[in-house]
Amino acid sequence: MTMSDADAQAGQDAEPERRRLILRRSFQSLESPAYRAWFFSQVFSASGTMTQVVAMSWFLLRLTGDSVDLGLMATFTFLPVLLLSPHAGALVDRVDRRKLLIATQIAFGLLAAAAAAIIAAGVAEAWMIFLITLLNGFVFAPDSTARQVYVVDLVGTERLASAVGLYEIILNVSRVAGPALGGALLATAGVAACCAVNAASYLIPLYVLLRYKPAHVTAATLRTAGAQRQPSVSLRDGIGYAWRHGPIRVCVGLAAASGLLFNMGVSLPVLATHAFHLGGGGYGLLMSVFGIGALPGALLASSGDGRPTGRRVGVLALATAAAIGCTALAPALWLAIIGLLAVGLLSIWFIAAANTLVQLAAGDGMRGRMMGLWTMALPGAQVGTGPFAGWVTEVAGPRVGFALPAMALSAIAGAGWQALTASPAVVADVSAESAVG
Repeated sequence: MTMSDADAQAGQDAEPERRRLILRRSFQSLESPAYRAWFFSQVFSASGTMTQVVAMSWFLLRLTGDSVDLGLMATFTFLPVLLLSPHAGALVDRVDRRKLLIATQIAFGLLAAAAAAIIAAGVAEAWMIFLITLLNGFVFAPDSTARQVYVVDLVGTERLASAVGLYEIILNVSRVAGPALGGALLATAGVAACCAVNAASYLIPLYVLLRYKPAHVTAATLRTAGAQRQPSVSLRDGIGYAWRHGPIRVCVGLAAASGLLFNMGVSLPVLATHAFHLGGGGYGLLMSVFGIGALPGALLASSGDGRPTGRRVGVLALATAAAIGCTALAPALWLAIIGLLAVGLLSIWFIAAANTLVQLAAGDGMRGRMMGLWTMALPGAQVGTGPFAGWVTEVAGPRVGFALPAMALSAIAGAGWQALTASPAVVADVSAESAVG
């Protein structure tokens, strides 16, 4: 056997081991019993939420007959998130996140039960639906921020990349399972049943929160002394901290730009109809293709070494922008399908890597406030990015409208490249600075 043959054989022998290592990294966060229980509870809860979203949208449209009301419902959902998430982040940094999540699960469940009750009783009016949606937005602001940081309490920082990547899988599964369940229930049991199922789904994470206590909670994680004394200063210090730390500042900007991509429901239907002459079934196919691509993207995100660098985030952002641009310019449907597969894969990988980078770079004393800013950017900024994307699509055409997030991601990643790549380390010793905030 020659030396080259021996090297080739060694490479073949090492390949199965490399695959096993990637799989182990992808699912290592599930080795924690508490996170494993939390993970599976979120599959049911997120699917229940999507079931109600589908049902409420259909019910409101049937109730008023005005599609503008659907836009108002989205505004009532995300406006509180945009306005309150930074304050919610300050709250998350100084309270017991487990207890906060217990409160939000109860609130979500009660609101879903209220929706089921008024619809079943036949007394529901549009303003009631808007009010429930608005209250859901108020609860979502602290819940989303606490939920993201609570993952660190469950698995620690070493397994954070795995946990964040797996959570993206939950979201994609819920986007498929929720509407499917919602459609089936709408056809057989009605809108109230969809809301009732959602209300019941919150009992599962509530049980997990009551049953398991996080294993990676420190005193700094539970409460920051300065933040407890001066909440308003805490928020100001958090914003200042994000601005001074280049990787965090750029990642939050990239998250806001990503809101243009995740408003795909604005530009993709027009692209499908006018560029590729597809009907509703074709549009559904394109949305499904994006979701199919997102699943391996989430697995790739969860299989990393656990410490994404700013350079990796920047490269993934630019790669996502390139895939979006190629899809927007695709002259044939099959090329657009390939492009959307790439967009799904790269965008979810990029978002998960950026989220992990922000959490690791922040440290325990600042993590809640940084994720509050993240939630304000994504999904909070969708209050503005959705109408803006719709306006651009109307004025400049569907291809330009679909390419809009590519332009935004490229501009922010390019302008922030030096800040992203200034230091290879993502986990700094921030205990002294975070204690101030």
